[in-house]
Amino acid sequence: MKEHVLVVDDSPEIIDLLQDILINEGFAVSCAEDGEQALSLLKKGPQPNLVLLDIMMPNMSGYELCSLIRREYDMPILFLSAKGKTVDKVVGLEIGADDYITKPFDTEELLARIRAHIRRYERISKQSKEHMDEPGSQPEITVLKFKGLEIHKETYTVYVEGQKVDLSTKEFQLLVFLSENPGIVFTREQIYDRVWGYGYGSLNTVTVHIKNLREKLEFAQTYIKTQWGTGYVFIGERA
Repeated sequence: MKEHVLVVDDSPEIIDLLQDILINEGFAVSCAEDGEQALSLLKKGPQPNLVLLDIMMPNMSGYELCSLIRREYDMPILFLSAKGKTVDKVVGLEIGADDYITKPFDTEELLARIRAHIRRYERISKQSKEHMDEPGSQPEITVLKFKGLEIHKETYTVYVEGQKVDLSTKEFQLLVFLSENPGIVFTREQIYDRVWGYGYGSLNTVTVHIKNLREKLEFAQTYIKTQWGTGYVFIGERA
């Protein structure tokens, strides 16, 4: 089946342009001109492989729509917006977007990012399904244990002081990468390359996801330390 992209933008010209680009590259495309229409399409199905989302729309902003989608659905969300300030990108990433691309955009870069995010989500879903479908026994779960922290790799679950903490897919992948390499200082460039895995995007993405992880995990103790002038290092104590 064709990979399916939902395009949400209040500009008919942008919708037509993106639709032509994506269809020419073999994607199936659904289009919505506002947030309510987008939510209606998601409820009706089928669920898209990725959502391409504008920010400045009437009645419901792209930020609001992204937050609502994240509550119920699990697919990559890419903002495509004329708002190019760093603060706009940071807000978009903080509320759950996987990436942020500014208009005007380069077609090849946009397509590369779309494909990279779809491949990553498909790989995660496939791995999860293979473990769940294993006959005869419960799938083996790899648990990384630290003082006050447990990371269950196959089920994408995290517990802090025995309480489950909800992380986004990318936050979880970032935590696993750092915790599997304790004591090693990584630059933002190295983290971006290892976790996001492609050469496009802003390094602010790493900063925002580290900030989100700390807010969710570190109410009792510190797990991720900033090495000023260098990067970040995981300092959790092995249990």
